[in-house]
Amino acid sequence: MTTAEPSPSLRPGDPEETAAALTKGTGGPRRPANAPGKDAGRSGGGTEGRTLNAFSHAFLVLWAVMAAGPLLWAVMNSLKSSGAILENPWSLPKRLNWENWSFAWNEANIGQYTINSVIVVGGSVIGTMLLGSMVAYVLARYDFPGNRLVYFLFVGGMAFPIIVALVPLFFVMKNFALLNTYHGLILVYIAYSLPFTVFFMSAFFRTLPSSIAEAAEIDGASHSRIFFQVMLPMAKPGLISVGIFNFLGQWNQYLIPQVVHVGDADKYVLTQGLANLAAQTGYRGNWGGLFAGLTLAVLPILVVYVVFQRQVQAGLTAGALK
Repeated sequence: MTTAEPSPSLRPGDPEETAAALTKGTGGPRRPANAPGKDAGRSGGGTEGRTLNAFSHAFLVLWAVMAAGPLLWAVMNSLKSSGAILENPWSLPKRLNWENWSFAWNEANIGQYTINSVIVVGGSVIGTMLLGSMVAYVLARYDFPGNRLVYFLFVGGMAFPIIVALVPLFFVMKNFALLNTYHGLILVYIAYSLPFTVFFMSAFFRTLPSSIAEAAEIDGASHSRIFFQVMLPMAKPGLISVGIFNFLGQWNQYLIPQVVHVGDADKYVLTQGLANLAAQTGYRGNWGGLFAGLTLAVLPILVVYVVFQRQVQAGLTAGALK
């Protein structure tokens, strides 16, 4: 066996010389004969990994079909005539019946119902986010007697079923002359959504660094200025996330409008309008118009989620990443 000559830059006996001698001409350090190889166990682990990967992908595909299938089915039937729907609701439309959409928007008054929902939900979401974020900021950043009590009262409101309060709510709204009004329904929506907003935003404000607020306070900023100009912009991901949840819940709300907003049909929100359209369809037999109305009701939700999906994901993971 040929002994490797020491490197000129190394002195005999140095650890570097020994390592170089062992690795020269062998391509790397020697491995004992009984040591396991790099690929040991790889075949078994790879098979299990591929099986798990295939199973997870199959589950995601099934979930996507279950989520998008009903919507695609409604869109497909909204372009078919009522006779074609009754003959085979799963077949593709032979001719695109765009008059179904025109009927739903104009004759079924879905357009007016959509405008009413935009007014009510827009005002209630803005009010909920403003009031909820202010309460959540105070509960999360300031210690005062009764802080935890107030917080748990809001959290307890999330467990209170709205159906229990419908009868008292009706009489309260009647005594304040708020029945069948936009602002009355907006106030009810704000009260209904505040518990979840305070719960969500309190946890989010606790994750924000307090050093920036302390620096602003040292510079002479007031509490309101610190909140609106410093902390609120930092909480933008959380605001967008909880705003999306509030929008979805209020846009799809049907029970509350049926109790406090039933006097004037022209002021119905979209869920009430769809219920009327479904009742009329039972007599007219215009099933294509009903599916068109359902599709028009879902489109704003899809648009909002597609536009803000990145912000929603960032808001949901912000606390975990910290």
